[in-house]
Amino acid sequence: TMANVMLEDALSNVDLLEELPLPDQQPCIEPLPTSLVYQANFDTNFEDRNAFVTGVAKYIEEATVHSNMNAMLEEGHTYAVMLYTWRSCSRAIPQVKCNEQANRSEIYEKTVQVLEPEVQKLMRFMHFQKLAVDKFMGEVKRLCHQERRKDFVSEAYLLTLGKFINMFAVLDALKNMKSSVKNDYSAYRRAAQFLKKMSDPQSIQESQNLSMFLANHDKITHTLKLALSGVSGSEELICDIVNISVNYYENKMYLIPSEKHMLLKVVMGFGLFLLNNKDVNIYKLHDKKRLNLTKIDKFFKQLQVVPLFGDMQIPLASYIQNMTDYEDNKSRWSCASASTVAPTGVTPQYNLTEQLVSIREDHIKYTSELARHSNNEVVTTAQRDQPRSDAESAELYETALKGLQLLLRWSSHVMEVYSWKLVHPTDKYSSPEVRETCADWYQGFEPPNDPAIKGEKDPKTGFHIDVPRRNVGPSSTQVGYILHSMLHFWVEISCRATQSCFSYDYNNKDAGFPHKFPKSHNIGFVSGRFKQSSKLLCDNRDQIIISLHIDNPPPSRFLQLYMVRTMLESLIAEKSGTKKPLRQLLDAHTIEAVERFHRDSFFYSPLLEFSETLHECCDLSQLWYREFYLELTMGRRIQFPIEMSLPWILTDHILDKKEPSMMEFVLYPLDLYSDSAHYALTKFKKQFLYDEVEAEVNLCFDPSFRLYQSLLPYSKFFRGINKGWHLAGSMLLDQSFRQECGTNIPYLAANKYETLLKQRHVQLLGRSIDLNRLITQRVQVAMHKSVDLAIGKFESGDLTGIMELEMLLDVNRQTHKLLCEHLTLDSFSAILREANHNVSAPYGRITLHVFWELNYDFLPNYCYNGSTNRFVPTPITFSQELTRDKPPNAAHHYLFGSKHLNVAYKEIAGLYSGFVGYPHFAAICRLIGYQGIAVVIEEMLKIVKSLLQGTIVQYVTTLLSVMPPICKLPRFDYGSPGVLEYYQHQLKDIIEYSELKTLVFQNFREVGNALLFCLMIEQNLNQEEICDLLHAAPFQNIIPRPHVKEGEKLDVKVKKLEAKYNSLHLVPLVEKFGTPQVGCPSIAREGDLLTRERLCCGLSMFEVVLNRVKSFLSDPIWKGPLPSNGVMHVDECTEFHRLWSAIQFVYCIPVRENEFTTEILFGDGLHWAACAIMTLLDQHKRFDVLDFSYHIMKVQRYDERDEIIKQVPLKKFIERVRKFQILNNEIFGVLSKYLTPPTSTGTPMENVRCFQPPIH
Repeated sequence: TMANVMLEDALSNVDLLEELPLPDQQPCIEPLPTSLVYQANFDTNFEDRNAFVTGVAKYIEEATVHSNMNAMLEEGHTYAVMLYTWRSCSRAIPQVKCNEQANRSEIYEKTVQVLEPEVQKLMRFMHFQKLAVDKFMGEVKRLCHQERRKDFVSEAYLLTLGKFINMFAVLDALKNMKSSVKNDYSAYRRAAQFLKKMSDPQSIQESQNLSMFLANHDKITHTLKLALSGVSGSEELICDIVNISVNYYENKMYLIPSEKHMLLKVVMGFGLFLLNNKDVNIYKLHDKKRLNLTKIDKFFKQLQVVPLFGDMQIPLASYIQNMTDYEDNKSRWSCASASTVAPTGVTPQYNLTEQLVSIREDHIKYTSELARHSNNEVVTTAQRDQPRSDAESAELYETALKGLQLLLRWSSHVMEVYSWKLVHPTDKYSSPEVRETCADWYQGFEPPNDPAIKGEKDPKTGFHIDVPRRNVGPSSTQVGYILHSMLHFWVEISCRATQSCFSYDYNNKDAGFPHKFPKSHNIGFVSGRFKQSSKLLCDNRDQIIISLHIDNPPPSRFLQLYMVRTMLESLIAEKSGTKKPLRQLLDAHTIEAVERFHRDSFFYSPLLEFSETLHECCDLSQLWYREFYLELTMGRRIQFPIEMSLPWILTDHILDKKEPSMMEFVLYPLDLYSDSAHYALTKFKKQFLYDEVEAEVNLCFDPSFRLYQSLLPYSKFFRGINKGWHLAGSMLLDQSFRQECGTNIPYLAANKYETLLKQRHVQLLGRSIDLNRLITQRVQVAMHKSVDLAIGKFESGDLTGIMELEMLLDVNRQTHKLLCEHLTLDSFSAILREANHNVSAPYGRITLHVFWELNYDFLPNYCYNGSTNRFVPTPITFSQELTRDKPPNAAHHYLFGSKHLNVAYKEIAGLYSGFVGYPHFAAICRLIGYQGIAVVIEEMLKIVKSLLQGTIVQYVTTLLSVMPPICKLPRFDYGSPGVLEYYQHQLKDIIEYSELKTLVFQNFREVGNALLFCLMIEQNLNQEEICDLLHAAPFQNIIPRPHVKEGEKLDVKVKKLEAKYNSLHLVPLVEKFGTPQVGCPSIAREGDLLTRERLCCGLSMFEVVLNRVKSFLSDPIWKGPLPSNGVMHVDECTEFHRLWSAIQFVYCIPVRENEFTTEILFGDGLHWAACAIMTLLDQHKRFDVLDFSYHIMKVQRYDERDEIIKQVPLKKFIERVRKFQILNNEIFGVLSKYLTPPTSTGTPMENVRCFQPPIH
């Protein structure tokens, strides 16, 4: 039945969908994380051996020995970890400096308290090594007994003995390496003796034994070698161990790198070292075919250095060189001479660059095959009820095995190159790139020149290793079922077929146990349910056709597999403990089948632990550990810097190369930290090592390191974000300018930073890291820093830097736009306000510096040129010299993105640096806005007021006092030379006034520059507003007047256009569809009104400025007393315009050679100030009529005379007068336009006063 749902409920349910979290659409560059990690361990260490009651007794006994020896091997590993991770405690404990020290006893007590648990570990370690040597020698003596020499010994047993030898070698090497162990014990013993903790003879003896054990190098090796020399036939057993190791290594019967290296370093090398003594000669054993030294030499030459433990390495030739008879047989060992080759002579085994081609081919081929299996598993197997066929199971098994072998090979390459490089470190003599500060003991990690480490640092190798290890083959359960099926097939078919061909003679005891084998071998398979499609037809094995299918088969057990392999091996072994070897009872075909199964089944055991084996195949955790090198520092370093950490070196290599194909894999080397952390917790079981790994990972994501810096050049991922500045700078750079520069400004190479920027769930150290969020935080800080540096750079320069500031802000704005495609950043306006300190203050740093520059540099030191509408610096300054802050130091990517772009933009900005003009004023309008403009102009008016009512009015008063009371306009009859001479005499005091051409002109220039600044700001502000209005017109239903042809009506055409664009009119749309919560109509109307009401729409800021200035001219000195005739002063010199006529006469006098003119020193600002004052005082028309210089010019035009009057060339004087007359008329015209705006009819409006005619 359908339930009725109310509309409100349905809508509320739909609204809830907005809160539903959806998976991030991020590119997949790493495997999906697992919510729970577990490993099922089916290895019972032979604890279930008693279940095989019908098995051969001696193999069950051997399994018991295996169990005990494996337990000792695990204990030995714990002691190896203890030694390797030992950090000196005595260095951290305060030392007793003298015997009279007051707190001496207290220090010793604390020393004993701290070190006693560690010393107990060392004591247990000494007892363990003695017990382990005794256990090993007990097995050696048992196997070398005269009655047991011909008995069969399994390969597994020999390999376990080899692992014991490996344990002895590793423990001895670690004990030799750790001097801190000896120092700690010495400190403890010294303190314990002082406190008399070891008073009884047994404690003293134990302490002495431990001291000797720790002090003697190679103590375990010498003890073992001495014990072996006393056992007759031990050399035969060691030869068997060495030979089985050679066989395994040659046939690649190993699946994890540690097993491979164990076969080489210890079982072969250390085994030969144990054999070599005064009673045994390995070269005679070679001649007797008991050893194959030629083959061992070949292996050692191919692989010269292998890991020993952690970051400890061992050159394999060192085992040979340490033999007593090495010098006599030196010619036999080519590996020893190969190991002395210089570091530049790299063998192919250590040059990954040569092997990468085959590695990549294998990787591509295998991943393709694996993808096919995965698709088949998902599509085919999931849709059928029947289990997979035998062929499919076998193919799946081969795929899993092949994947593990590939991973083994790749991981081994990396670890071997790493070990070789540590044994052959670079130095400052062979590699100049090595820093002087690099420690000598750790120079192997420095940027090398040799090809081996270049191959090692190729991150593609890390990619090959990392990707398959999480995707290889089937699951552990599937592998277990497949192995069980294969094992059952062999036992039930092949073995029974083999048994049927035997001729049994139960009375013949020499026949051994073939008749018992099938019965004993069926143990463990009875729980499976089998379906036989046919029965055994006959005893002829060639006619056996049996197909077995297993329903829910139980996984095979390790002991089960051990028993099968051991019994099969006994059938084909040369030694069987009987008079006639069992091998002779089998034909060649059967022997070949058994040998093939025995060889193939070697991999069954590691495949049963598929997950653990897979992890060990790719475990590169030891690439981070450096306990060996920390020990070499003798306490001078607690930890090495991150630049010496190999995971970071690999990451840094990708960031340095900037290879697009590699950038997506920049996080892969960081997965080594996960391996190291996992190893620290699960194998080393040391919390402090995990803490160090975690601290280094945190440092990787710190903004001061390269992962951040690298993602900073493209759209800025971390030096990959500075590419945001780089890309933005390239996009905004003028293309014609770039073309003229040619290849000097390279284009930014494309890279795949976008993939990294989208990562929100990066798995590292078991944590999910939101890389996008981390980058966003760092980028946010970088954006703030970049904008702050741009403003800081502007604050350290003059007003012309406003152009460079705008360029920098444009680049940052474009960068912000590019980054916002992938990152959630604050709005750029918010970033700019915060950097500008303009969040709550009415003005910001830009506004303050603009005013500061206007006040202290622009007004007093710039000259305005009316022809070019530019202000240029004056050649001679009359103000105090400015001191500015030093510009901040900034990296290239914080400016325009790169060094080349910085140079290019610097050249462009340099074109605007020699003047201040319209581009600068337009930039000021855009950057400081209405609020900033209001603040600046208000402060400018205060400066003008202080000048007009302060210094200028004082100078005006002084100058008017030296003016002649009456100065008439001479008649034309005197001629122009006479008139000029008349004024020279009348205005002598003005001409000779010392401060006229300096401080007086300087003050008037500052007022004029202030007025011109306000005028320029308004003109540029009008342009910006007109541009805004044109952009907003379509959305405000403002239609421009269309062209009307003959016969068309304007109203009709306008209405059609309004109807056409009515859908763009925002205010009606918001009023119709908006709500108070979304799209408030009142806000839309206010915004529309604010857009319409602009200054350019009939309002004038400059007019207000002039009226404010007019209010400053309140002093009576500006207008003088009332005229006696009631109309105006004609000849009296009491008004400002008469004073300025005298001043204009002075600066119209031509200057001598090498002197600066007034216009060069002070520019047109001088005239703008005077003309503005006269206009505001309504004296400009009287100035035009009664000016002294204009009168001389009129007379000279009449008589056209050219003479030199008192060193003043008349003609040049008239030319200057004419130039300034034109300038004054232009200024008066501009001022009249603002002060007397036209009426609505378009005709100018004048005030006309009527006066009575003069009375004579």
